[in-house]
Parts: sequence; C-alpha cells; structure tokens
Amino acid sequence: MLNRLFPRRKAQPKPLPQPNAQLALGALLVRVAFADRNYRASEIGQIDQILARTFGLKPIEAAKLRATCEALERDAPGTPEFTRILREEVDYADRKALGEAMWQVALSDGARNDDEEIQLVAIETALGLSDEDMAAARANALDTL
Repeated sequence: MLNRLFPRRKAQPKPLPQPNAQLALGALLVRVAFADRNYRASEIGQIDQILARTFGLKPIEAAKLRATCEALERDAPGTPEFTRILREEVDYADRKALGEAMWQVALSDGARNDDEEIQLVAIETALGLSDEDMAAARANALDTL
C-alpha cells in the first residue's frame, strides 16, 4: 500500500561521457573480454593493468576508468565508432600495441575462445592493422601465457 502512495522514482541514468581515445580503448578491451559471455576476474585485472600502464594511472583510477568503460561498452555505439576514434587519435605503432593488449585480455583467462578471437580480428582489422601485425600480436600474447 505504501508503494502505491509513495512510488519509488527510478534513478535517472547518469549520462555517458563522449568517447575519446582513452574510453574507446577501455570499451574495446571490455568488449573483447565479454565476447565469450564470461567476464572473469583475470580479464578485469588484465584490463586494469593495461589501462594503468597505458595512461599512467594508479590502480583505483584504472578500476574507475574500467567501470566507466564497462557502462560505455554496454550502452554506447558499436565497435566502428570506437575504432574510428582510435584510428584518428592514435598512431599506427600504438594501435599495434593496442592489438597486443587486446590479445592479452582475451587470453588472460587461460583459454582460447572462438568468439573472442573473431571479435579481436574484427577490431584489429577496423583499427587498420596489417595481417602481419595482427599475427605478431596474437603470437606475442600466446608467448606470454
């Protein structure tokens, strides 16, 4: 009865930030981790490490950035917009390093998954990476397992 008299108001969703290179990278890392429909602690930890290392963040700052990227990945536009931002704002050598970082996330749970690999190849292609650099990124990530 109280609920009818005093209905709960739904919280207004916080608007998502406009994607920039930092958020686009984080969202793509999250997208790769979600590709197999299992978002494991090892993948989360790997994403946090990559974000901290890439952007010079402390662990808590990296975790907050990842949380923002998770919301952005879930509710924002698709992969083409994120990769377009990265192609425009990040030079080729750094995009190549991003490819390796994404493979590290995908393989951080110790298992290869076809869905993750398909997602990764699509992202790398959209980033404009060459076939040779894509193969090298995969090989380097496999070597670190």
